[in-house]
Amino acid sequence: MIFRKYVIAAIVTIGASMMYKLPGMADQRDSAPHSTVLLSRLAKQVYRRSDEQQLGMHLRHLVGLSYVSDHDGCPQQDLADAFCMDANNVVLLLNELEQVDYVTRLRDPSDRRRHVVQITPTGRAALREAERAQAAVEEEVLAALDPEERATLRDLLARALRSVEPADDGAYSATIASIST
Repeated sequence: MIFRKYVIAAIVTIGASMMYKLPGMADQRDSAPHSTVLLSRLAKQVYRRSDEQQLGMHLRHLVGLSYVSDHDGCPQQDLADAFCMDANNVVLLLNELEQVDYVTRLRDPSDRRRHVVQITPTGRAALREAERAQAAVEEEVLAALDPEERATLRDLLARALRSVEPADDGAYSATIASIST
């Protein structure tokens, strides 16, 4: 389930690179596109195929909920850092997740100025259902890879994320680098 937890900023359009078809790219210019361009394009395919009706929620909610599940009790600011989002947009996303009882925000007992975000039992159940639906999207998008290649891809993506996501208490599960609301 690489992309249920790893959705790179697919909303970012990378102008000219989107005009080339993958098989002939190297022939049309001096070099093949960088990994970040390919990741962004692949993530766009995930976004296009992730139907809200199928998932039972918006994809941005799935991505946010997945992060909170992996980092339960994390400070709200960590979400802004991990999502590469303005703090105000994180508040809007969390408001939406709280409204449907998927997460709750509590004052941090060690620092009353901060909020920590926790997933609720309703949120865990909704996340499980959405992840089952997202598995079909991943199957379609990664159909060209065999199971061993998928595992390798997931491991590489997880390692890359570990180096750029905010550090937590040591528990790690591959999640998102950024999302868009």
